[in-house]
This record gives sequence, structure tokens and C-alpha cells, in this order.
Amino acid sequence: KALESIGLRPINNVVDVTNYLLHEMGQPLHAFDGASIKGDQVRVRMVDHGTHFITLDGVERTLDGNDLMICNATEPMCIGGVFGGLDSGVTEATTKVFLESACFSPVHIRKTARRHGLNTDASFRFERGVDPNAVVYVLKRAALMIKALTGASISSEIVDIYPEPLDGFKVELSLDKVNRLIGKELSKETVLSILDSLEIIVEADKGDLLSLLVPAYRVDVQRDVDVIEDILRIYGYNRVEFTDTMRSTIVPSVKPDNHSMQQLVSEQLTANGFNEILTNSLTAASYYTSLTSVPESHCVRLLNPLSNELSVMRQTLLFGGLESIAYNRNRRKTDLRFYEFGNCYHYDADVKREGDVLSAYSEEMHLGIWMTGCKQEQHWSGPQVKFTVYDLKAAVHSIFVRLGVRIDQCVLTEGSSDLLAHDLTYTTKNGAMLATLGQVQPGLLKSFDIDVPVFFADVRWDVLLGAVRRHTVQFTELPRYPEVRRDLALLVDEHVRFETIEQIAFATERKLLRTVTLFDVYEGKNLPAGKKSYAVSFVLQDLSQTLTEDKIDAVMGKLIKQYEQHIGASLR
Repeated sequence: KALESIGLRPINNVVDVTNYLLHEMGQPLHAFDGASIKGDQVRVRMVDHGTHFITLDGVERTLDGNDLMICNATEPMCIGGVFGGLDSGVTEATTKVFLESACFSPVHIRKTARRHGLNTDASFRFERGVDPNAVVYVLKRAALMIKALTGASISSEIVDIYPEPLDGFKVELSLDKVNRLIGKELSKETVLSILDSLEIIVEADKGDLLSLLVPAYRVDVQRDVDVIEDILRIYGYNRVEFTDTMRSTIVPSVKPDNHSMQQLVSEQLTANGFNEILTNSLTAASYYTSLTSVPESHCVRLLNPLSNELSVMRQTLLFGGLESIAYNRNRRKTDLRFYEFGNCYHYDADVKREGDVLSAYSEEMHLGIWMTGCKQEQHWSGPQVKFTVYDLKAAVHSIFVRLGVRIDQCVLTEGSSDLLAHDLTYTTKNGAMLATLGQVQPGLLKSFDIDVPVFFADVRWDVLLGAVRRHTVQFTELPRYPEVRRDLALLVDEHVRFETIEQIAFATERKLLRTVTLFDVYEGKNLPAGKKSYAVSFVLQDLSQTLTEDKIDAVMGKLIKQYEQHIGASLR
């Protein structure tokens, strides 16, 4: 009835006694059929790697060379502390029982149980530690209970192997630390009374410092903070009053901090139609085969991967996003905007320092942004417009602007890689890469069965936050005087980028120039070969007075002259 009350099914008198004592005393026992002990020998040892063993559930398992086995003279009978063998258990035909009670290493049992995918009542207890001094007591109690219930006789003495008896755990406890961690002044008498109720012996009283001996069965109490937790538990959490003064050991983080900035950008992207995704940081090594920008040799590999598809840590967020895009497209979701914050991991043997194994490994936070399909669903109000790389560029620019990073202070370079075609890279003046964006290479898309363009931006979040922290927000009063806009139609070589025009403008006029905007690009008829036309607007404003026509003309004249000298531009 006792076993049934806790949901256990009675099996037989012997097994029921071991199960009863397991839950009563917390000490696992195993009862062997004496007939299965060949040679009348019981040995605790390792077996050869690859040995096959059938457990009580009828499953054949391949043993590891590190599995601790309880064996007879010729073969294993039980995975020690975890699970018994098929032919070693007690049955109705059993006439001779051998009882085993032990204390196993929690770490060893945990590794063995995980290795074989087992989670038994015995392994559950051993993984958390049992009282070594209770092993013999529980064994005696089991023998006496079996004798009383079955009419059996005890036919041998106890064989006890206990090389280094454990008296308990020695802990040094400071009363001052007790009061600091609890947050309330407890008298020494109160602390001593609680320790006595917990059967913790005070071996030496040195005023503020107490030398304690914790009972061996309290395997979870081996540090002073463990003792303090027990003291608070007995004293009562509800008896610790809140004070008017808030005390904290938390060091204030430098603002802006990572979490608040992530929240800010997440809200911005979500408000602009993006969906946040969370992909696995484990990925397939095959993704990095034949790549040079993220070579397979730089992958952080797992020692025991669950599968070939989850064998390395990701070097880039790109592949996880492409998996999500392919998944959605297969379910007729074709217009997609995704973003993800996640860590990327790298191994580089070239930077490894002697004596420092971890120096070859690095972990960086990145922000990935993906776009594919059309900007809006099909609607009667107008035709669908497909995403372009300029939409992705606008999204990245909006993040920079929101965080206070000046785009005109960034260095932009064009190129291509085996991940992105015609990519654009943003770096600081110190050479630190902030972001890279472009169209994903068609070859990569084909490997994911994606037959439409996908645009991807990789923002190095840690580097970007460093630039944000160096940004100083300055508040000024609202302008009292109006701004003036002037437009220029510039005929330039087809390789000239708008960023160059913008940089020249701000380098020429720092005081009055507020914004430079490109509002039209023309290439085609009536233009010389190799040329294109940029229509650019310039907004000027003086915070101290109204601009005169003479001053405006002077500024525009300087701009035209600089464009002629630096990029060979002419007015249309």
C-alpha cells in the first residue's frame, strides 16, 4: 500500500523492499538473483569499450570503456548505480538473493546515464549524492525486512569496502557574512540554535567565525553560502523585513547598454514590417565547404554532435535565415522581412597564444537582416514592388541614424564575396567593420532551393555599440531662421557614387550645410557615353541669421567648383 500510494506498482517482496527503502531513506539498492552470480564472485570494474549488454528493459546497449559495471566472474550483471541487467534481477524462481548497497560518484553516474539515455530512480539519487555513512544501515534494514516478509534466512556477513570514511564537510562560517547576505541582523544565539536543529556541529567558536562540521548526508551543503541558505530557510524568508534603503552589488552598466539598444532596434524593425526569428546556433559544416570568407577551418566543432546537420557553431547568421526563408516559401509565404540578434563563433589557429587554449576562439554578437519578395501584398491600389538592395540599405541606414551613428563619418567600400554579390561594407575611420550588405549569391540560394533574390545585411553589433557609446548627444534650441534648398543636376562618370558627392559637400561646407539628398538618377538617351545624371538637393541654414542670396550663391559656387575638381562633374 505504501508503494501504491506514491504511484509505484508492486513487483515482488524483494524488489518492493528495495523500492520502499529507496523512497524512505534515499539510498538505492539492487537485489541480484544469486544464481546469476557465476563463480560466486562480485567485482566492480570497467569493461572493454564496445561490449554489448542487455538491460532490464530488454534493450541491448553498447558499453563505453568508462562505464562502471557490477560483474560476476565472467560477465557484467548491472550498470553500477544506473540500471540492472536482464538476467540478474529477482524472479519468482529466485531462491538466493544477493543485496548490493553503494555510494557512487555523482559525476560518473551522470555521465553514464546521459551516455545511454537512461534516467532511473537510482541514477536520479546518485547524480545528486547519497550519504555514504547510510549505506550499511540501509543494507541491514533491507535484509531484516526481506527476512521478516519472506521467511528467508541471512546466510552471510556484510562485506563493507569503505577505504576513506567521511565524517562530514568542514565549513568556515562568518556571522557577519550571514547577516549581510540575509539582510537582517541575527543574534549569535539564533544562528547557533538553527545550526543545532540542522545537526550541524560547531567544532570551534572564534567569535565572529564558526568552524562547522556538516553531516555527511547533507551532500548539498559544502560551502558557507549553502549553510546561510539553510539558516534563512529555517529562520523564515517572511521574517526578513524590507528596508527603506535599497542595497545592491550590481555595478551600473555603461549607457547605452546592449539590452536596451537591442530593444530599441527590435521595436524599430518590427514597426517597419520585419519579423524577428531565432535560429539554432548549431549548424551544418557542409555550409562552409569551399567558402573563403567564412572557411570551414574556422568553424568551432562539437566533440559529440547530435547529427551532421548540427556539428559546428555558426560563423554567420546568413544560413539560419536562408533556412527560415526556404521553410516559409515552401508554405506559400513569399514576401518576407526577417531580423535576428545572435552570436557567431570563430576559431582561428593563427591567433592562438601559447599556453592559452581559448585565445583561438572568439564570440561576437551580430544583427542579421533579410529581405525577399515584394514590399506589400497584392492589392488593387497599385502594382506590387519587389525589394531591392536599396531597401535593405535604407533599413541599415535607419538603424545607424536611430542609434546616433553618423553615416557621413563611415567609410564605404564596394566589393563582392562568396556570400554576397556586389556587397557594400561600412567601416569606421579606425578600420573597424560596422556592417556589410548585399544580394546573396545565387549559388548559395540554389543550395537552399530558393529561386528568387534575397538581400542580406550583417551588422557587427558589438562594434556598432562601441561607436554608439562614443556618440555624444547634444541638445540645441529650435532654429529661429528658415532653411533654404538648392538643387543641382550633376553630370558625372557612371562609376561615381552618391556617397562621394555627399562627402565632398560636407567637407566643403561644414557650418551651413544641413542635408544632402539624392532625388533622381538618370541614365540613357541624350547623355554622353559612360555618364549619368544625379539630381541632388542641398539644404542650407544659418542658426544665427537669415541667409542672403549672396551667401547662398557663394556656398553653391564652392560646391560646384569642388565637384569639378574632384570628380570631373559638370552642370546639366
